[in-house]
Amino acid sequence: MAEEKKTVKKAPAKKAAAPKAKKEAKKAEVKAEEVKTEKVEKKSKKAVKAEPVKVEKPAVTEALAVAKDVRVTPRKVRLVLDLVRGKDVEEALNILKNVNRSACTPVSKLIKSAAANATNNFGLDGSKLYVAEIQASDGLRMKRYMPRGKGSSSGLIKRTSNIRVVVKERK
Repeated sequence: MAEEKKTVKKAPAKKAAAPKAKKEAKKAEVKAEEVKTEKVEKKSKKAVKAEPVKVEKPAVTEALAVAKDVRVTPRKVRLVLDLVRGKDVEEALNILKNVNRSACTPVSKLIKSAAANATNNFGLDGSKLYVAEIQASDGLRMKRYMPRGKGSSSGLIKRTSNIRVVVKERK
């Protein structure tokens, strides 16, 4: 009887081993198929990325130049900006040559820079350019002090300005 028990135990063990091997073989086949499909998907994704996407950009009609922290107060700069707002670029530069203000030099440099951006970067006609927008805002404020009598001091604020110029092409 002891022998029969052993044989009974061994027989189910052999039967269980065969299905495990079959399951492992099926798992291996499934994994191989998954790897193949992943490779195909990766190739198809690369093909999609390689195709150039055509996006139509609107035509550029203006150019911008910005100068930050110019060491002239915004109030003084605005007096000069009011003279050239709306003028042609060449006319604005000629006006700035004849004005005796400290802000004329940075403003003229900035207008030249905006005109150069328009012609070189965006292909606009330099002879048709005009100053469409020009503005000055507060920049950094440097706080300093000045010695005064009896060992005291008083505060100074050295103002700077940020200047923004937009030039456009006349139609």
